[in-house]
Amino acid sequence: MCDSFYRLTGRKLLDCDEASLGESLYFAPFVVVSHDTGVEPIFNYANKMALDLFEMSWEQFTSLPSRQSAEQPQREERERLLSDVAARGYIDNYTGVRISRTGKRFFIRNATVWNLQHLGEFFGQAAMFRAWSPVQ
Repeated sequence: MCDSFYRLTGRKLLDCDEASLGESLYFAPFVVVSHDTGVEPIFNYANKMALDLFEMSWEQFTSLPSRQSAEQPQREERERLLSDVAARGYIDNYTGVRISRTGKRFFIRNATVWNLQHLGEFFGQAAMFRAWSPVQ
C-alpha cells in the first residue's frame, strides 16, 4: 500500500521504518482502507481509525463489499471515482458521503484514492483521508 502510494503520488503515506510499518499504518492518525479486484470488490484492509469510524470489527469490515460503504444514491458517483482512479492511477481531493454499520452518515473530505500495484500487477485500490464530519 505504502509503496504504491509513493510511486503514484511521490509522497510518503507514513514516515517510519519497514520494521514498524504494519503497526504504524494500523494506528495512523488518519483513515486507510483498501479493497480487492473482485467483480464485487470486498474490503481487505482497514486501520483502527477506519474501523472506529465505520463502527465495525475487522471481521465485519473485511467481509463488506466496498460499494456498501456508500448509500445507494452515492454508489454511482463512487463507481465513476473508481473508474477514474483505475485509468489515472490515483486522485486527490475526493469528497463524498459514507455510512457506518449503525447508519451514521459522514462526509469525507480530501481523500486520496490510488491503485495498488506490485511488480506491475494490479491488485486493488486504497483510500486515505484525514478529514470527515457527521452529516446531520
